[in-house]
Amino acid sequence: MLIILIGAQGSGKGTQAEALSQELGIPHVASGDLFRKEVAEGTELGLKAKDYLDRGELVPDELTIAMILGRLARPDCARGVLLDGFPRTIPQAEALDKGLQAVQRQVDLAVYLEVPREELVRRLSGRYICRACQHVYNIYSKPPKVPGVCDIDGSELYQRSDDVGEAVERRLDIFFKETIRLLDYYAAQGKLVKVNGNQSIDDVHQELLSTIKRYDQGLHGSA
Repeated sequence: MLIILIGAQGSGKGTQAEALSQELGIPHVASGDLFRKEVAEGTELGLKAKDYLDRGELVPDELTIAMILGRLARPDCARGVLLDGFPRTIPQAEALDKGLQAVQRQVDLAVYLEVPREELVRRLSGRYICRACQHVYNIYSKPPKVPGVCDIDGSELYQRSDDVGEAVERRLDIFFKETIRLLDYYAAQGKLVKVNGNQSIDDVHQELLSTIKRYDQGLHGSA
């Protein structure tokens, strides 16, 4: 299955994607991580993307689509993939569908992690990231064992500048004005399911897992 995870910043999308990836045995492809990897490895697409990033411009959709399709073509994605962070707009979703059709694939399921805006603000204000490997913590739902120190590598935890104050509201505005339109797009295709993201991490994981497995059985039969 090719599954798209949709959720605002602070919805727990990344945390859930990592857990689902391990449980389902399919890769978690986050568009931001993919960009950074392509740029670091100096690939042709990475170098083209770097030109835009260095100028402070948005990377064109066709370049992003090419990166994602290239990643999806790798052998580890044959059984399925969790796509996180892309698409964010209707034109991107349409371009992704077109690109997938060309290689006889399609988006099978779009899962929306539904969390009230006020809860998203609270979560983002409590989010901290480790400097070494970007491990994510939250003082409310997933605190480190030692305040300010990563459990895994011992590096310092810090808050991103866009996780505080007006920056948080701006990021959420973009999601609730633009990205939210994807719900109608995938609902019209009969591919949208909503999951209550305003629960404990474990409860959200279990609901996601059961929803995906139930949909997969309906798609491919119970055999």
